[in-house]
Amino acid sequence: MDIHTQQSISGFIASTPQLGFNDKGQARFYARFGQEHFDRNLDGSFTQLESTFHDLVMFRATAARAHERFRKGDNFIAEGYVREYEATRDGEQVQTEQFVAKKIGHDLARTRYDVDRTPRNTPSLDQDGPAREAPTRPAPEFQAPDRPSTQAPPVPGL
Repeated sequence: MDIHTQQSISGFIASTPQLGFNDKGQARFYARFGQEHFDRNLDGSFTQLESTFHDLVMFRATAARAHERFRKGDNFIAEGYVREYEATRDGEQVQTEQFVAKKIGHDLARTRYDVDRTPRNTPSLDQDGPAREAPTRPAPEFQAPDRPSTQAPPVPGL
């Protein structure tokens, strides 16, 4: 089976996150996010360029959870897709884009945190379907497949 891939972004929450509801009554998370950019110099050092800022949105249960957990300044990594659309700004129609996140988490390289691994026992809206219960039994332990050794045999006389 092929590896499933999606677009991803990393950045920092640049505005105070907002939680609202769309016309379908679904929770909608909105925040501006920033991305830092760097140029690599010939000597191996880096020069920081101007940050760029973009729109980030999420829907349903993920939106509500993100609103509880993310604050202005938090570093994150998100998976989803870019949505292009037309908007009216200063009386003119402009083409713009936003990142629609399906999954989001704090950036492990830049954030310290604790993980709560207790199962979520309350029904929640799955992003792709109806409410369902989280599994209450532990997953089986991972067993790596047997693979032949990739080490070369020793060379005689060395």
